[in-house]
Parts: sequence; C-alpha cells; structure tokens
Amino acid sequence: MPPWTVRHHHRPPTGAARVRFWVGVDGGGTTTRLRLSDAQGRRLGEGRAGPSALGQGAHQAWQHVGEALHEAARDAGLERAPDWADCALGLGLSGAASAPLAQAFLVARPAELAIALDTDGRAGVLGAHGARPGALVVAGTGSVAEALDADGGWRCVGGWGWLNGDEGSGAWLGKAAMRHAQRARDGRDRPGALARAVWALAGDAPEALLAWSLAAQQQRFASLAPLVFEHEADDPVAAALLAQAADELAALALAVDPSAALPLAMSGSIADRLAPRLPSRLRARCVSPQGDAMDGALRMVQHLLLNEARA
Repeated sequence: MPPWTVRHHHRPPTGAARVRFWVGVDGGGTTTRLRLSDAQGRRLGEGRAGPSALGQGAHQAWQHVGEALHEAARDAGLERAPDWADCALGLGLSGAASAPLAQAFLVARPAELAIALDTDGRAGVLGAHGARPGALVVAGTGSVAEALDADGGWRCVGGWGWLNGDEGSGAWLGKAAMRHAQRARDGRDRPGALARAVWALAGDAPEALLAWSLAAQQQRFASLAPLVFEHEADDPVAAALLAQAADELAALALAVDPSAALPLAMSGSIADRLAPRLPSRLRARCVSPQGDAMDGALRMVQHLLLNEARA
C-alpha cells in the first residue's frame, strides 16, 4: 500500500487513550454525511445534516457535523450522542485544501480530540480504492478530480469553487440554467421548457430573476440542476448543457491521470448520472468504488492514530 499523508491534523495530548468511537465525515456544499463506528471499526450508525463545506464557515461546519453525529447515535440505538472527547474524527470536507479555512476549522473544534482533516476528494479516493492507487472524479454540488499515485503522491484537478470553477457540477449546471433563463427573458435565447421551468421556480419578471440570483449561493444554484435533467428530452438547451457537463467531467478525468494508468471511480449525484456519457476509453477504466468518502475519512484518522502509536 503506498505511503500517503493527510494535509491537516490535530493530536490531543492524551492521544488515542480515550477514543471509544471512530467518526468518518464527508462534507460538501449541500450535505454532511457521517458514519459512526466503535474503536474496533464496527459500524454503528449513520447520520446526515446540512452543508459543512469550509467556505461556508467553520462554525456552520461544526454545527452540522454535530447534528449528523446526533443522528448517527440515534441510528445506532445509543441513548445519547458520544462526547466529543471520546471520539476520533476523520473529515473529508470541501475547502480543506485552503490552509486558512482548515486552520479556522481546527481552531473552532469543540473539544480536544484527534482530528485528521483533508478534502472530500481525497477522502473519496481513499474510500473508493481502499487506500490504493486510483483516480476519482467527484461531481455533486461541486466538482473535483483527485488521484493517488503508486508512490503516495497526490494530484488534484479542478475544485476551484462554484464562483469560477466546479465545471460539470450541480452548481455549474444551475448557474447555466439561470443564465439561459435570463437570456431567454431578454430575447437573446429562445425560451423553451428549461427556461420556463426556471421562471416557474424563481419568477419570470427580470427583477425576480435578478433578486433570486443575487441571493443565491452554491447550494441554491445546485437546486436548479434537476431541472436540466428533467427537460433534456424536450429542450435542446438542456440536452446541450448535459453534454457539456459530461465533457467537463471527462476533461477532469483525463487531466488528473494523463497516463491513463490508474483505475477510475466516479462519485456524486451528478457524476453518477453523467458517467454513462463519458467517452468509451474512460468508461473502460471505470471501476465500482470499494467504499465512499466516509470510509476514506475513517482511514485517515486511523492512519493518524496508528502513526502516533508507533512514534
């Protein structure tokens, strides 16, 4: 198995002595998913909450991780959620590649606990390929491609954020749908089923479309993406947007592994729907993920504490 490292971590003075629960978190711009296991790695329960992308704020991220932990405890049949100090957390969070955002998150931690923090993309790679070499294209609310090489080196392509990047993602599709609806209202595009669907949701007056867009963030734009899929058959604009989104995901896959030597996994609500549209040479390399980003996050914190025990 190749050597690999985690970008950010915190080791409390007590180390692994108090750890009773392992927690794996996959956090993006729309949803936080959390898996709770005992210290022997037995799965106990899972929970979900709102977004924990670090670009949306460290305190919101911790709030939603905490809510997901409470839900996972209920799912596990526990009388109450574990104390933070009894947990070791592996977190794959969108935005963790930014050192300032990651540091703000670590500073805001609710207790002295072991934390291994990296991006949701890296956690996804570790989960999808069992911590072995492989590539992963993630496209949900945002998009990114990550790869772990045989020598333990990491590569990342995309993931520049929803304002100027995240091509092929839900937010990217939603922004394109809104842009088309605005152009159709102006008369620059022919109005079709997609534009009318956006008008029905956001309003068809220019001031309504403008107000909706000015108030929107990543998650709200991504909420328009289902409209693009719904109207693919009856609107050529929607069909063209989905074709372009598939091309963008293919470009991520090709750029993150130019040698085409690594197995490729796809992850995320948009990636799952667009995977059949990838070029045949990419589909031939696709493998079913062995696990998900929560599995990868658990591997991260286990790796952290195992190295600590050996030190």
